[in-house]
Amino acid sequence: MKEHWRRIGTDLLNLRKISTKPLNLAGDIQVAESGICVSNSLGGVKRGTATVAENFERLCQVNHTSINMPYTTGYKYESELIATANAICAAGKGILAADESTGTIKKRFDGAGIVNTEENRAAYRSLLFTTPGLGEYISGAILYEETLFQKNAEGIEMVELLKKQNIIPGIKVDKGLTILAGTDGETSTMGLDGLAERCQKYYAQGARFAKWRTVLKIDEAKHMPTQLSIEETAHNLARYASICQENGLVPIVEPEILQDGVHTIETDAYVTERVLTAVFKALNDNHILLEGCLLKPNMVTAGAECPVRPTSEEIARLTVRTLARTVPPALVGVTFLSGGQSEEMASVNLNAMNVLPKERRPWALTFSYGRALQASTIKTWSGKAENTKAAQAVLLARAKANSEAQLGKYQGSSDATANESNYVKNYVY
Repeated sequence: MKEHWRRIGTDLLNLRKISTKPLNLAGDIQVAESGICVSNSLGGVKRGTATVAENFERLCQVNHTSINMPYTTGYKYESELIATANAICAAGKGILAADESTGTIKKRFDGAGIVNTEENRAAYRSLLFTTPGLGEYISGAILYEETLFQKNAEGIEMVELLKKQNIIPGIKVDKGLTILAGTDGETSTMGLDGLAERCQKYYAQGARFAKWRTVLKIDEAKHMPTQLSIEETAHNLARYASICQENGLVPIVEPEILQDGVHTIETDAYVTERVLTAVFKALNDNHILLEGCLLKPNMVTAGAECPVRPTSEEIARLTVRTLARTVPPALVGVTFLSGGQSEEMASVNLNAMNVLPKERRPWALTFSYGRALQASTIKTWSGKAENTKAAQAVLLARAKANSEAQLGKYQGSSDATANESNYVKNYVY
């Protein structure tokens, strides 16, 4: 590659001999480089003068130089992807992450004394999706595959329940984690095999966006995350995103850095910055349409066992700073995961970000919460039909709180149960 660019530079020097106008050589090299290297932009050679463009083409012919023009996606679903991403990030709205696997929902049910049967899972998800007024605050819902094809007790598909509330159905498409060979317990995410075919099936069922979770862990003593783990995460997310966009699904890329550990918030900011830099480099390399893509990162905070606890203002400042350093403004929105925060703190921290000056956050900053929307709801329901309305009222209250936080208008809650931590060490689902 270096030899290729040396040859291009030499050819541009020779361009003086055939140009009809004097050349600004440094500018012309910059034009050539931007035209060839910047993905999804045809601006490079075009931004030069007509003479430079003509001479550059002529030079290529004379010297038989092969110039690969920038790749453009040309996705069949491009306009739909952009529309869906913007709808998900509508003002005052966010995502309900209801994509717990059968194993994970069992853990949640066990804590509330609920037997984990398909009937109870369907009843619970029907409770969520039929909550009156939920669509005022929730724009999308991420589903587990079982739920996407499931019906409630009345025989109505879950997807139809969501559509009645103008909530966009989404789907978790990864197949969980596996140990990354050559590392000390770091992980890679499975599920790329057959993903295109599954995406087509999910799209036909009504899903319009997808989610793929990768996991990294900070361990300063072991120098984690390793560069290998970061690169694997970035490549994994980019391939998933490309397959989704080709099949009509807006990809939500989720590089989660776990709260496990004793690290400080400054360390978390540094690692998150490294990870997001690699992720967006990979997205660019894989020609991802950023206007039809969403990011689901962790908020920047201290490790769960760090004795120094950051304030909401510190979390907001360092999170937005990290995003500003790594995330292109072309991306429509950032949909934060709650990462084990209590329901209340997840809302308070999101609000703290959205009161910062708008020029520091060109993307929509919203929520994609699972535990931080559902923890109190499951406990209130406890598997009893007579508790359905009360549980729905709890869900609606948390959805409204996060809607206000997305607008920077949340004033806080006095509900003690909302302050209970949802943190689980080595969280998997």
